[in-house]
Amino acid sequence: MSESVSEAFSPAISDRICGHMNKDHGDAVLVYAQYFGKISDATAAEMKSIDAKGMDLSAQVNGETVPVRVNFDRTLKDAKEAHVILVEMLKRVRPSD
Repeated sequence: MSESVSEAFSPAISDRICGHMNKDHGDAVLVYAQYFGKISDATAAEMKSIDAKGMDLSAQVNGETVPVRVNFDRTLKDAKEAHVILVEMLKRVRPSD
């Protein structure tokens, strides 16, 4: 991993993205866990971290918390590109959004 990639996804940036997604887009985070994480019976999900290669979620399944890793189909350069891929992924599942 190059320096620019590791700097682009510092813990502070990951925390900012996760906080925003969990607060404002919890329904989308659940879609990521159900569809891309293949946890179709998840009833809730939270984004725990995001990096250049994917995101770590925790999903609620039958009262249990299950860790979920969702890999991106390409390596991201920065937070702006993270926004783009998260929207692209959601549109694959919900084309009307």
